[in-house]
Amino acid sequence: MTNKMLAPSVAPKMTPALALRDIGGVAKRNLLRIVRTPQMLVIGAFQPAMLLVLFRYVLGGAIHVPGENYVDYVVPAVFLEAVLIGGMTTSIGLAQDLQSGIIDRLRSLPMARSAVLAGRTLADISRSVVSLAIMVGLGLLVGFRFHNDAGSILAGLALVVLFGYAFSWVYAAIGLATKDPETAQVAGILPFFVLMFASNAVVPVATMPHWLQGFARNQPLSVTVSAVRALLEGDPAGHWVWQSLVWSAGMSVVFLTLALYLYRSATA
Repeated sequence: MTNKMLAPSVAPKMTPALALRDIGGVAKRNLLRIVRTPQMLVIGAFQPAMLLVLFRYVLGGAIHVPGENYVDYVVPAVFLEAVLIGGMTTSIGLAQDLQSGIIDRLRSLPMARSAVLAGRTLADISRSVVSLAIMVGLGLLVGFRFHNDAGSILAGLALVVLFGYAFSWVYAAIGLATKDPETAQVAGILPFFVLMFASNAVVPVATMPHWLQGFARNQPLSVTVSAVRALLEGDPAGHWVWQSLVWSAGMSVVFLTLALYLYRSATA
């Protein structure tokens, strides 16, 4: 037996091109799961649709926004709700993959370590984009109207998707920290409710207790809702847009780093 036959196989050196290929492969796997279980898309769109109907027809008559139609006030917030609710599947899915051992199998392959997380978040944000498109259509049906040019409208919707992708890393960290699908589902709801209801998404911040207004006005969801409203309604948006971009970038960096650390620890 020759030395060549005894030599162990060596995995190819990881390059950016190979890492992108691995990320694409994992994303494709998760997208195929979504396609094969269309009820996931239906349920993901149904929840924000219920909130839209609730705010528009049940609570809308009791909430007064000075100088603005309430439907135009709340629907941009529902767009953000749609991508955040859709992003919760990231925490549940990663916890399920950890529990079932799929991540251990993927980790044994010669692939980029970041591919499992990046592929999952990309697939989940793709599903959230579908939910967002449905919410845009429903928003128009219940009376919402855009009041700006097409470029600004697309920029506003892109800001929604960017914030949703940044927040998917929060959900990824939650899923890897809990390691249990049921716990991940409960834990994933907490940041959503805190940021959504202690914000300007549903009611003006001025109606809240004074001690809560500072947080509600400056937290990331409020800033992003203000930016999206301004872009969709034709108001000055620059002040809010740059703050939203900073929040999205900061959350991505912090929670991506945390998720990678938890991923290495969970699969060590």
